[in-house]
Amino acid sequence: MTSTGLEWRHYGPSPLPPVLASALDRFAEQGYHGTSTRELAAGAGLSVPGLYHHYRSKQDILMALMVAVMEELLARTEAALASAGDSPVERFDALVESMLRFHMFRQREAFVASSEIRSLEPANRKRYVALRDRQQRMIDEVVVAGARDGYFATPYPADAARGIATLCIGVASWFRMDGPLSVDQVLERQLVLARDLVAARS
Repeated sequence: MTSTGLEWRHYGPSPLPPVLASALDRFAEQGYHGTSTRELAAGAGLSVPGLYHHYRSKQDILMALMVAVMEELLARTEAALASAGDSPVERFDALVESMLRFHMFRQREAFVASSEIRSLEPANRKRYVALRDRQQRMIDEVVVAGARDGYFATPYPADAARGIATLCIGVASWFRMDGPLSVDQVLERQLVLARDLVAARS
Protein backbone atom coordinates (compact mmCIF):
# COMPACT_ATOMS: atom_id res chain seq x y z
CA MET A 1 0.00 0.00 0.00
CA THR A 2 1.44 3.40 -0.94
CA SER A 3 0.91 6.80 0.65
CA THR A 4 -1.98 7.32 -1.74
CA GLY A 5 -3.67 4.15 -0.46
CA LEU A 6 -3.55 2.40 -3.83
CA GLU A 7 -1.71 -0.84 -4.56
CA TRP A 8 -0.74 0.23 -8.04
CA ARG A 9 0.70 -3.10 -9.15
CA HIS A 10 -2.45 -5.02 -8.23
CA TYR A 11 -5.26 -5.35 -10.75
CA GLY A 12 -8.61 -6.88 -10.02
CA PRO A 13 -11.79 -6.62 -12.09
CA SER A 14 -12.48 -3.23 -13.60
CA PRO A 15 -14.17 -0.98 -11.00
CA LEU A 16 -16.59 0.50 -13.55
CA PRO A 17 -20.28 0.70 -12.55
CA PRO A 18 -22.73 -1.38 -14.65
CA VAL A 19 -23.65 1.31 -17.19
CA LEU A 20 -20.03 2.17 -17.92
CA ALA A 21 -19.05 -1.53 -17.99
CA SER A 22 -21.77 -2.07 -20.58
CA ALA A 23 -20.51 0.93 -22.54
CA LEU A 24 -16.96 -0.40 -22.45
CA ASP A 25 -18.08 -3.76 -23.87
CA ARG A 26 -20.15 -2.22 -26.64
CA PHE A 27 -17.79 0.60 -27.60
CA ALA A 28 -14.81 -1.78 -27.70
CA GLU A 29 -16.68 -4.14 -30.03
CA GLN A 30 -18.84 -1.81 -32.11
CA GLY A 31 -17.52 1.69 -31.60
CA TYR A 32 -19.39 4.64 -30.16
CA HIS A 33 -21.35 5.47 -33.31
CA GLY A 34 -22.20 1.82 -33.91
CA THR A 35 -23.78 1.39 -30.49
CA SER A 36 -27.36 2.32 -29.64
CA THR A 37 -28.63 3.61 -26.33
CA ARG A 38 -30.92 0.60 -26.19
CA GLU A 39 -27.90 -1.73 -26.38
CA LEU A 40 -26.18 0.16 -23.58
CA ALA A 41 -29.27 -0.10 -21.40
CA ALA A 42 -29.72 -3.80 -22.09
CA GLY A 43 -26.09 -4.52 -21.27
CA ALA A 44 -26.50 -2.80 -17.90
CA GLY A 45 -29.79 -4.57 -17.15
CA LEU A 46 -31.79 -1.35 -17.44
CA SER A 47 -34.60 0.07 -19.52
CA VAL A 48 -33.79 3.07 -21.70
CA PRO A 49 -35.64 5.42 -19.26
CA GLY A 50 -33.69 3.77 -16.44
CA LEU A 51 -30.45 4.48 -18.26
CA TYR A 52 -31.41 8.12 -18.66
CA HIS A 53 -31.97 8.28 -14.91
CA HIS A 54 -28.19 7.88 -14.53
CA TYR A 55 -26.93 9.69 -17.65
CA ARG A 56 -28.51 12.33 -19.84
CA SER A 57 -27.16 11.02 -23.13
CA LYS A 58 -24.90 8.52 -24.85
CA GLN A 59 -22.30 11.28 -25.07
CA ASP A 60 -22.37 11.66 -21.29
CA ILE A 61 -21.80 7.93 -20.95
CA LEU A 62 -18.80 8.04 -23.26
CA MET A 63 -17.34 10.98 -21.38
CA ALA A 64 -17.89 9.36 -17.99
CA LEU A 65 -16.19 6.19 -19.23
CA MET A 66 -13.18 7.99 -20.66
CA VAL A 67 -12.75 10.13 -17.56
CA ALA A 68 -12.95 7.04 -15.34
CA VAL A 69 -10.23 5.37 -17.41
CA MET A 70 -7.93 8.38 -17.25
CA GLU A 71 -8.53 8.91 -13.55
CA GLU A 72 -7.53 5.32 -12.80
CA LEU A 73 -4.38 5.71 -14.89
CA LEU A 74 -3.51 8.97 -13.14
CA ALA A 75 -4.14 7.51 -9.69
CA ARG A 76 -1.94 4.50 -10.40
CA THR A 77 0.83 6.68 -11.83
CA GLU A 78 0.74 8.97 -8.81
CA ALA A 79 0.83 5.96 -6.47
CA ALA A 80 3.78 4.49 -8.36
CA LEU A 81 5.72 7.74 -8.12
CA ALA A 82 4.89 8.09 -4.42
CA SER A 83 6.27 4.61 -3.78
CA ALA A 84 9.53 5.24 -5.63
CA GLY A 85 11.20 7.82 -3.41
CA ASP A 86 13.39 10.63 -4.73
CA SER A 87 15.78 8.85 -7.10
CA PRO A 88 15.09 9.94 -10.71
CA VAL A 89 15.96 6.45 -11.98
CA GLU A 90 13.64 4.72 -9.50
CA ARG A 91 10.87 7.21 -10.28
CA PHE A 92 11.34 6.64 -14.00
CA ASP A 93 11.20 2.86 -13.66
CA ALA A 94 8.12 3.01 -11.43
CA LEU A 95 6.32 5.38 -13.77
CA VAL A 96 7.05 3.29 -16.86
CA GLU A 97 6.14 0.05 -15.09
CA SER A 98 2.86 1.55 -13.90
CA MET A 99 1.90 2.73 -17.37
CA LEU A 100 2.86 -0.58 -18.94
CA ARG A 101 0.83 -2.54 -16.40
CA PHE A 102 -2.19 -0.33 -16.98
CA HIS A 103 -2.08 -0.83 -20.73
CA MET A 104 -1.74 -4.59 -20.30
CA PHE A 105 -4.40 -5.09 -17.63
CA ARG A 106 -6.81 -2.43 -18.90
CA GLN A 107 -6.42 -3.03 -22.62
CA ARG A 108 -10.02 -2.45 -23.64
CA GLU A 109 -10.30 0.66 -21.49
CA ALA A 110 -7.12 2.05 -23.03
CA PHE A 111 -8.31 1.18 -26.54
CA VAL A 112 -11.66 2.92 -26.13
CA ALA A 113 -10.13 5.96 -24.46
CA SER A 114 -7.67 6.30 -27.32
CA SER A 115 -9.91 5.50 -30.28
CA GLU A 116 -13.06 7.32 -29.19
CA ILE A 117 -11.53 10.72 -28.44
CA ARG A 118 -12.71 11.55 -31.97
CA SER A 119 -16.31 10.98 -30.82
CA LEU A 120 -16.19 13.48 -27.96
CA GLU A 121 -17.98 16.78 -28.36
CA PRO A 122 -15.64 19.82 -28.22
CA ALA A 123 -16.14 20.72 -24.55
CA ASN A 124 -15.76 17.09 -23.48
CA ARG A 125 -12.71 16.64 -25.68
CA LYS A 126 -11.07 19.67 -24.06
CA ARG A 127 -11.69 18.26 -20.58
CA TYR A 128 -10.40 14.82 -21.53
CA VAL A 129 -7.29 16.20 -23.22
CA ALA A 130 -6.52 18.16 -20.04
CA LEU A 131 -6.46 14.86 -18.12
CA ARG A 132 -4.28 13.25 -20.78
CA ASP A 133 -1.92 16.24 -20.67
CA ARG A 134 -1.66 15.86 -16.89
CA GLN A 135 -0.44 12.30 -17.40
CA GLN A 136 2.10 13.46 -19.99
CA ARG A 137 3.38 16.16 -17.63
CA MET A 138 4.21 13.51 -15.04
CA ILE A 139 6.33 11.72 -17.63
CA ASP A 140 7.91 15.00 -18.75
CA GLU A 141 8.84 15.97 -15.20
CA VAL A 142 10.53 12.65 -14.44
CA VAL A 143 12.51 12.59 -17.70
CA VAL A 144 13.54 16.26 -17.50
CA ALA A 145 14.66 15.85 -13.89
CA GLY A 146 16.71 12.79 -14.76
CA ALA A 147 18.37 14.56 -17.69
CA ARG A 148 19.04 17.69 -15.64
CA ASP A 149 20.68 15.71 -12.84
CA GLY A 150 22.82 13.61 -15.18
CA TYR A 151 21.03 10.29 -14.88
CA PHE A 152 19.79 10.37 -18.48
CA ALA A 153 22.02 11.39 -21.39
CA THR A 154 19.35 12.15 -23.95
CA PRO A 155 19.79 15.61 -25.50
CA TYR A 156 16.03 15.65 -26.24
CA PRO A 157 14.17 14.98 -22.97
CA ALA A 158 10.84 16.34 -24.23
CA ASP A 159 10.95 14.11 -27.30
CA ALA A 160 12.03 11.15 -25.19
CA ALA A 161 9.12 11.72 -22.81
CA ARG A 162 6.66 11.64 -25.71
CA GLY A 163 8.34 8.47 -26.95
CA ILE A 164 7.88 6.87 -23.53
CA ALA A 165 4.16 7.60 -23.63
CA THR A 166 3.87 6.12 -27.13
CA LEU A 167 5.79 2.99 -26.14
CA CYS A 168 3.61 2.34 -23.09
CA ILE A 169 0.31 3.06 -24.84
CA GLY A 170 1.31 0.88 -27.78
CA VAL A 171 1.54 -2.23 -25.59
CA ALA A 172 -2.26 -2.31 -25.40
CA SER A 173 -2.45 -2.94 -29.14
CA TRP A 174 -0.41 -6.16 -29.17
CA PHE A 175 -0.04 -7.72 -25.73
CA ARG A 176 -2.14 -10.81 -24.98
CA MET A 177 -2.45 -12.50 -21.60
CA ASP A 178 -2.32 -15.88 -23.38
CA GLY A 179 0.52 -14.81 -25.67
CA PRO A 180 4.12 -16.02 -25.74
CA LEU A 181 5.37 -13.40 -23.26
CA SER A 182 4.26 -13.07 -19.64
CA VAL A 183 3.54 -9.74 -17.99
CA ASP A 184 6.92 -9.80 -16.26
CA GLN A 185 8.74 -10.58 -19.51
CA VAL A 186 7.03 -7.70 -21.28
CA LEU A 187 7.86 -5.37 -18.40
CA GLU A 188 11.51 -6.38 -18.49
CA ARG A 189 11.84 -5.89 -22.25
CA GLN A 190 9.90 -2.65 -22.45
CA LEU A 191 11.83 -1.14 -19.54
CA VAL A 192 15.03 -1.82 -21.48
CA LEU A 193 13.59 0.02 -24.46
CA ALA A 194 12.32 2.88 -22.28
CA ARG A 195 15.72 3.32 -20.64
CA ASP A 196 17.30 3.39 -24.10
CA LEU A 197 14.94 6.20 -25.12
CA VAL A 198 16.27 8.41 -22.33
CA ALA A 199 19.85 7.07 -22.67
CA ALA A 200 19.92 6.03 -19.01
CA ARG A 201 23.47 5.92 -17.66
CA SER A 202 24.54 2.56 -16.22
